Amino acid sequence: MDDDAARPDAYDGDATQADGGPLDGEDLGRPAAAEGTDADQDAVIEAYWQLTRKRAGINRLDVIIGQAPLSNVVPPAWAFGGTPEEADALLDLVLAGNKTATTSAQWEYEEADAPLPAVGDLSIILDGSGRPRALIVTTAVDVVPFDAVDAEHARAEGEGSLEDWRAAHTRLFGDVARAVGRTLAEDMPVVLERFRLLDPKAPREDAPAPVAS
Repeated sequence: MDDDAARPDAYDGDATQADGGPLDGEDLGRPAAAEGTDADQDAVIEAYWQLTRKRAGINRLDVIIGQAPLSNVVPPAWAFGGTPEEADALLDLVLAGNKTATTSAQWEYEEADAPLPAVGDLSIILDGSGRPRALIVTTAVDVVPFDAVDAEHARAEGEGSLEDWRAAHTRLFGDVARAVGRTLAEDMPVVLERFRLLDPKAPREDAPAPVAS
């Protein structure tokens, strides 16, 4: 299983984001949203956002980033991975604080005429059943050749060594290349994204263990 699959591991070529974009799941572009978003799910996401933005102090974040409209707009909602099982597994890594990065193919953004992620972007992360479970903020974005991704970034994706990362992403980006009519190459541009979990807060490694009563 890949990191975000940035995202799915299994690229089906027709996944969409909750905001209607044609990009597929994690590590292939921006992560895919749960399919079949309807008025009921929109209402659930809206309610989650209204609760979470206060809990995460989004108004204060606006001041720091200098983008006041952030607190007034529901962020895009999407799921890591290409299947419900992958979405849940990758979400668990994020919630545990073990996954703080993702990688996507720049070609997919170009094909969709979509902007790249930017520092300060907020995202609501869905679980495998489409329920909003986490809020993240993008903290860094870099575009580098595929063969320039290093072990530190692979570790930040939370799923193994650089060798594991390269094997999984060679398959994933091969799917992307075919989908956009290109050929996979070592120097293909990939988008490295780092993010921070705003809500719920990730457990601290130095936090005291709970005392049994």
